[in-house]
Amino acid sequence: MKTAFAAAALLLCCALVLLAQSPSDLRTPEEKHLRNVRQLTFGGENAEAYFSADGKRLIFQSTRDGGKCDQIYTMNMDGSDVRLVSTGKGRTTCAYFFPDGKHILYSSTHAAGADCPPAPDWSKGYRWAVYPTYEIYVANADGSQPRALTHQQGYNAEAVISPDGKHIAFTSTRDGDLEIYTMDADGKNVKRLTHELGYDGGPFWSRDGKWIVYRAFHPRNAEEDEYRKLLKENLIRPTWLELWVMKPDGSEKRQITHNGAANFGPYFFPDGKRVIFASNAADPKGMGNFELFAVNVDGSNQERITYSPAFDGFPMFSPDGKRLVFASNRNAKQPHETNIFIADWVE
Repeated sequence: MKTAFAAAALLLCCALVLLAQSPSDLRTPEEKHLRNVRQLTFGGENAEAYFSADGKRLIFQSTRDGGKCDQIYTMNMDGSDVRLVSTGKGRTTCAYFFPDGKHILYSSTHAAGADCPPAPDWSKGYRWAVYPTYEIYVANADGSQPRALTHQQGYNAEAVISPDGKHIAFTSTRDGDLEIYTMDADGKNVKRLTHELGYDGGPFWSRDGKWIVYRAFHPRNAEEDEYRKLLKENLIRPTWLELWVMKPDGSEKRQITHNGAANFGPYFFPDGKRVIFASNAADPKGMGNFELFAVNVDGSNQERITYSPAFDGFPMFSPDGKRLVFASNRNAKQPHETNIFIADWVE
């Protein structure tokens, strides 16, 4: 009897160990702000997943199903009902739901050609392409009737809707540099918000619509010549990016990170008092091990959120603040595989 009981106890112990090591346990022990981390996509390159205003759907960009570059998809917040909502042509980026849930916003090169524009030559070092054929489109939520909002030569992308649905913030090279602009939701009344030499981009609105957070690379001294040269080739090499906030009219700009790292993908906490973002600040080599961090909007109390040995980025809170969606290389089955994850947020 005792032998049988001991054997049963041993089996139970082994089962618990296996369960604890199961791939379904996608949170590291240090990630105290995350619970119930669930994987929503499986395979390919998936990133920039953002909630609809009702918190029921996600819109994201993905290279999958044999495609050679990103297209825009939507899915339920449990990963079901994945639908292609871009044209399937060209390259797309930075999609977002309008607050009414009936329309979507994204940027695409499809008007310039059905093929993917060429990727940068990384043999010369890591560089971003700022394709001059990107235009910003609005479409029905099912992807039908896409209509261009911009008709300007140069890069027009990284667009996001204000919480009231009346304005769009975006990044453009229309004036010869990478700057942030706003326009009305119909594409009219374009206003330039930034004027510093360098890249200003990736804007997101605060929940009350009173602030915009963004990333910036303002080259210094010798960096300026290389920046100008690469931009003429529609390229950028942001060796570091700092986060800034400003009012929607471009006033009251202030820098909120000062770590000299590559910080990107900032998003306001629901209360507007903090910003969550991705950074390689914890990587001693300053390379590609990006983790999620949080910082107060005055730049104080920077806190590390994720501790995955691989990439974590593009965070966004659900409208009710109870969940966090992000992209990660954790639990990848193939090299360079990036998937979308969702977690319950624990304050």
